[in-house]
Amino acid sequence: MELNRRTWGAALRLAVALSIVAALAAIAIHAAGDVPQAAIVIPVIVVAFTASWIQTGRVRRDAAPVRVRHTPG
Repeated sequence: MELNRRTWGAALRLAVALSIVAALAAIAIHAAGDVPQAAIVIPVIVVAFTASWIQTGRVRRDAAPVRVRHTPG
C-alpha cells in the first residue's frame, strides 16, 4: 500500500502530538512516585502503534480473500 504525502503529513503530526502527550504524562507519573520505566514506555508504544495504523487507514483495509482449493474426487 502506497502512502501519499497527505497521509505522511498526518502521521507525522500524530507522532509529534503523541510524543508531547507521552512526555508530559511521563513527567507527571515520575513526579507522582517511583514508577518503573516499562509502565510508561509500553503503553506509549501500544497507543502510538495503534493510532498510526488507524491514521494510515490500515485498519479499514479488508482482509485478503481466502482461497478454497477443491480436491478432485
